[in-house]
Amino acid sequence: MAIEEMKVRDAFRITPSQLTDNRGRFFEAWRIGELTELSGQPFTVKQVNFSVSSRNTLRGIHGTTLPPGQAKLVTCVRGAALDVVVDLRVGSPTFGMFDTTVQEADSGIGVYLADGLGHAFLALTDDTCMNYLCSTEYVPGTMVDIQALDPALGIPWNTTAELVRSEKDALAPTLSEAVALGLLPTYEQAVASYGPGHRP
Repeated sequence: MAIEEMKVRDAFRITPSQLTDNRGRFFEAWRIGELTELSGQPFTVKQVNFSVSSRNTLRGIHGTTLPPGQAKLVTCVRGAALDVVVDLRVGSPTFGMFDTTVQEADSGIGVYLADGLGHAFLALTDDTCMNYLCSTEYVPGTMVDIQALDPALGIPWNTTAELVRSEKDALAPTLSEAVALGLLPTYEQAVASYGPGHRP
């Protein structure tokens, strides 16, 4: 597999090598050793989530306060999605930056997000199913919501279709509003949660 750091610091795109024969396909989605070596962050799965979305559903941007934080490894297991990572860590070298990945079930591509990063996606097909491996159990009241259509972020969703969104996501503050309200984690908080193997 190939693991590459994305434009957002501490986010990684994982592209597996696939073996195909008369039975179908096989691939390793990820290995903890390789991911930990490159990211400098131990990743232990403590919760697994799935979302199923109709075409043109926009979910996010969602993050988590620190503490408790919640690193994620997100993979499309059915359908296709435009997956987006946004740096929500105030003081980060890539604060406010984003990167996109087209995730299709056949590709097996996954995206790893460290604590403090935000995640969103647009479902490109009906019945799009996303799998989330999470480093911590969800704690009610710790989710951070940011406006996915924030013009200052300028995420290219590349659709003119009417979007399907939750009321919570539609009413979420912009990035600058979230900063002013003190809702976002700091880069220092995030780095402290990554452990001693994280690069300076």
